[in-house]
Amino acid sequence: MGCFFSRRRKPAQGGQQAAAAAGAGQEAAAAAGEEKAPRYSWEQRAKIDPKDYTFSGLKGETVGRLPGKVAGQQFVIQDCENCCVYIFDHSATITIDDCINCQIFLGPIKGSVFFRDCKDCKCIVACQQFRTRDCRRLEVFLCCATQPVIESSTGMKFGCFQYYYPELALQFKDAGLSIFNNTWSNIHDFTPLSGENNWGLLPENAVVQDYVPLPSSEELKAVRVSTDAMRSIIPITRGRRQRSSDESCLVVFFAGDYTTANARKLIDEMTGKGFQLVQTKEVSMKAEDAQRVFQQCASEFIPLLEKGPVVALEFNGDGAVEGCQSIVTDVFSGTKVFVSESKASASQDVDNFYNFADMQMGM
Repeated sequence: MGCFFSRRRKPAQGGQQAAAAAGAGQEAAAAAGEEKAPRYSWEQRAKIDPKDYTFSGLKGETVGRLPGKVAGQQFVIQDCENCCVYIFDHSATITIDDCINCQIFLGPIKGSVFFRDCKDCKCIVACQQFRTRDCRRLEVFLCCATQPVIESSTGMKFGCFQYYYPELALQFKDAGLSIFNNTWSNIHDFTPLSGENNWGLLPENAVVQDYVPLPSSEELKAVRVSTDAMRSIIPITRGRRQRSSDESCLVVFFAGDYTTANARKLIDEMTGKGFQLVQTKEVSMKAEDAQRVFQQCASEFIPLLEKGPVVALEFNGDGAVEGCQSIVTDVFSGTKVFVSESKASASQDVDNFYNFADMQMGM
């Protein structure tokens, strides 16, 4: 019986060269492919460390974040006691859980701020949505674009946001918040108790620094903070506090390069004369809205609505209508401004505008 085996066949010389060339070509193609592999935007973003956006388990400390350090991210504050916390930047959302006896400043929040199981805290907050659950004795200087909500919470006190530092105005814009939309005193209680009131207003003369002191750490002192009401980014409004007079006046500025500056100027002039700023609102209007609000004057203002949202101010005090008319005539003579025509029509003007604005904003 024979033994069978095969001998490996040597390739021809030309075949060896072809194989070598093919192999080199494949390697080159692979290398080229690696060089040209696409890089996606999410692969190039800096990785976020949650620890940079969390304060947890602190006791008796002063901590914070400087402008530009949060930059629209989410933030968490939890299990802190006897602490001073300052977020000098805009953020996406913030949750505060199980904090006791803390003083907290929160810069503009694009979405919601949610306090849960907190007690004896004093806060300054600017946000789109404000909510508490199972909280006790919180005192809050608030700017909130929508109706603030409390749930299963007692001993809650609210005042109007009052704060300034140089970067704050731009942070409001980055968070998509208007300085004129502030419903700080229009609280909705999800869990009211018969015969009891779970919330109230802080004293009208409350001093912000008595509640949330200026930061004491060297790092945070670099932020040039002022709590002077005259410098506050948010106009100080009376909200639901009792009005001093039965006379109010509605003033509406239309979109333009100086709308905000003009509104602030009128506020300064009117409050300087002793009139009270009750409420403000920035909202977009359509022609049919103008017909309902401005009535016989609507045709004069409808062409201005396409430029952007309007800013409305309600002033209160004896002689408010005459005072507004006089200042608008003297200071804003070249600007189209709606001003209530008389004391008799002003109350209806205010109701027409703010009823429309509340519907528009889903209040």
